[in-house]
This record gives sequence, structure tokens and C-alpha cells, in this order.
Amino acid sequence: MSESFLVVGEALTDCVIRGDVITETPGGSPLNVAIGIGRLGHDVVLAARVGPDSRGQAITEHAHHSGVVLIDDVSGLDRTSSASATIADDGSASYVFDLLWDVTPAMVPSHPFSHVHIGSIGATLEPGSTGVVQIVTEQRAAGASISYDPNVRPSIMGNPGDVRERIEELIALSHIVKASDEDIEWLYPGRSEDEVLSSWRDAGAALVVMTKGAEGVIAHAGAHTVSRPTMATHVEDTIGAGDSFMAGLLVALQRRGFLGEGATSLSAIDADDLEASIDFALQCAAITVSRVGANPPTQEELDALG
Repeated sequence: MSESFLVVGEALTDCVIRGDVITETPGGSPLNVAIGIGRLGHDVVLAARVGPDSRGQAITEHAHHSGVVLIDDVSGLDRTSSASATIADDGSASYVFDLLWDVTPAMVPSHPFSHVHIGSIGATLEPGSTGVVQIVTEQRAAGASISYDPNVRPSIMGNPGDVRERIEELIALSHIVKASDEDIEWLYPGRSEDEVLSSWRDAGAALVVMTKGAEGVIAHAGAHTVSRPTMATHVEDTIGAGDSFMAGLLVALQRRGFLGEGATSLSAIDADDLEASIDFALQCAAITVSRVGANPPTQEELDALG
């Protein structure tokens, strides 16, 4: 197959608000993951949709510049979605969304992929969410491994009970699930993080990863639990940090043979491979938070660090 990765989900315009200054840049969690994979030198197709407007054109150019292939129906929406992110003094972001989302299996190239990543709003917002489930089901049956990042956005998802059933349906279809501690707290109020992560493994995920911001990452696979500290030394903002981590994790696992058919051995991954994969992902995230916006590193930038 010519493309190893398929990423399915929203692409939108990030309107970043810092005091009185507003800047617009391409964004959206799935787009950011695809950009991260492309910049690390791997073939990736993004099944996202935008409008035939200047924002949509900026997104398609941004994707192409990072080596991301877009589906033929990319410009089929009435307008391009947007997310307004207000940056606090500590670099954290709060969001307000204006979204359109629709995708069907017919929009995705017909050949099988090694790995499919889904996430965020596109996985729960109808009518596209139903298409995401269909795509994942078909690609998994064809031999692809699946990863999922719920990346919850309460302002658009509503109440946890409104999306939990769909999220758990997608977790049961996934080999890899990554979520932040904030995602888990919102989705499962009153339940412990360990209990939630254990339930996701019981549902079938071979690798579950929880990011904890400045406190680092915890990952569970097979008999191993790995806890790694953050590598960030300077934080400009946190936009795209989790997406850059996700892209780095998937690429690291792909290079070690744990995606595609290799996902069957994920539950037997040894501690060294798991730790090395997490560290590579953390390195990608550290570079991203050191600069403005969702701007994941290239492989050349990582190589320059030694």
C-alpha cells in the first residue's frame, strides 16, 4: 500500500486569542495528528472536510506542505469549521467551536491502510460520527490497527452521557487509546483514573495511555506500566501538544513493528520498547509546546537534537 496511515476527523481554523490579538491558523486534533505524522516522514491520508473558502484553502495548503494527502471530497462543506482558543497566562487554552462535520466510507480511498487514527469532535459529532464508526469497522476488518484519542471538548460535546456510549463503542474497536487526565475526569466523574484505564483494557485496547500535562505520561500495555516525566522545558502554549504526542507515539510504534498486523503483539510489548516509544512522543510534544500554536516537529528537527 502507498499510504501507511489514515487519519479521520475534523480540520478547522484555530482562532487564537491572546489579549487583544487574534491570529488564525489551521488546526483540529485529527489534522494536527496527520501533520505530525507527515512531518516525521510517513505517508498519511487525512479524511477531513472543509469549505470552499479562504480558511479551507489555507488548511489544504498547510496539509499539502507537510506531506499529507487529502481525500477528493475535502472541500465539500458549506463553510470551514472554526475553534476560538483563548490563551490564559499559564499557556493553557479554552475553546469555543463552530463546526460542520460529515464523512462516509465512500470518501476514503478503497485500499487498506496499515493504521487508522480517529479522534476528538469528529468521532462524536453527527452525521460524521456514524461514518467514522463504519470506516473504522471496515478498516479493522481489512487488517488495520486502530488508535483513538477522545480529546473531549465539553463546549461542543454537551454532557458526558451524551457522548460516552459512542466513545466506548470506538474504544472497543481500538488497539490504542490515549486520553488526558482531564478527559477521563470529565467522561467519568467520581471514578478513579486507574479504574477507567483498566476498563478500557478490558474492552479490548492493548495499549492505554494517559497524559497528565506537566506531570508527564502513564502507559499500560501487557504486564508493563510505564511512567515518564514531561520533557518540556519551556511552554509557549499547549495547543496541539497532545496531538503531537499522538503522532509521535504512532510513528514510534510503527517503526518498531507494532502497528498494522503487528498490533497483535502490542499486548506483549516489552518495557524498553514501550518506554522508548513514549519518550519519542514526549520529545515531539516538548518541541510543540515550546512554540506558538499546533506546530509539530519535523524528523530533521528531532535529528538535530541528537
